[in-house]
Amino acid sequence: MKPTTAILIDGGFFLKRYKYLYKNGEGHSAKQIAQSICNAAMKHVSKNHSLYRVFYYDCLPFDKFVHNPISHKPITFSKTPVFKLRIELFEELKKKRKFALRLGRIKDTGYWQIYPSRLKELLSGKIKLHELIEDDVFYEMRQKGIDMKIGVDIASLALKKLVNQIVLISGDEDFVPASKLARREGIDFILDPLWNPIDPNLFEHIDGLNSTSPRPEE
Repeated sequence: MKPTTAILIDGGFFLKRYKYLYKNGEGHSAKQIAQSICNAAMKHVSKNHSLYRVFYYDCLPFDKFVHNPISHKPITFSKTPVFKLRIELFEELKKKRKFALRLGRIKDTGYWQIYPSRLKELLSGKIKLHELIEDDVFYEMRQKGIDMKIGVDIASLALKKLVNQIVLISGDEDFVPASKLARREGIDFILDPLWNPIDPNLFEHIDGLNSTSPRPEE
């Protein structure tokens, strides 16, 4: 019987990196993105291994109604292209064989923030407060429950001896406690940061580093 591999994908991280990894990625459809995710995952399954399952972690998109504090224009998040694309992507991934969606939620902070580059200019006196425009601010939203779901699944896979290898596609360092547990249980733990640089200290908590998506152009 072949050893088994489980692939765990931090969806929010993957989508942030997507436009840097795939040519013309910003214009890709949900179907194209889903296929790219599937391809990146399957490249991690070697010929002498079999796939246990691909776990995809993300949050349901934010759907509330707010007003921009600069222009006072109304924004209905549920009618934005980002909302539509994310919902379509989830539907496409559900159709993929051996894919499991693990959905968290978006925490609504209720606050608007100024983009760091503009805030720096504001604090240095290069611009005045009244010179800010609607595109200089963003509504703050945070993922809720994703890191915990990833950690619980890693622990479950390891303690129940369901797989021999775990591949985590993520750029988050919060996985370290879970990876330590998995390695103590004899699991081969591979990190795929999608070509993103990682802290050298992380190497002591993984068994290998491997990115399978297209390498970004320098």
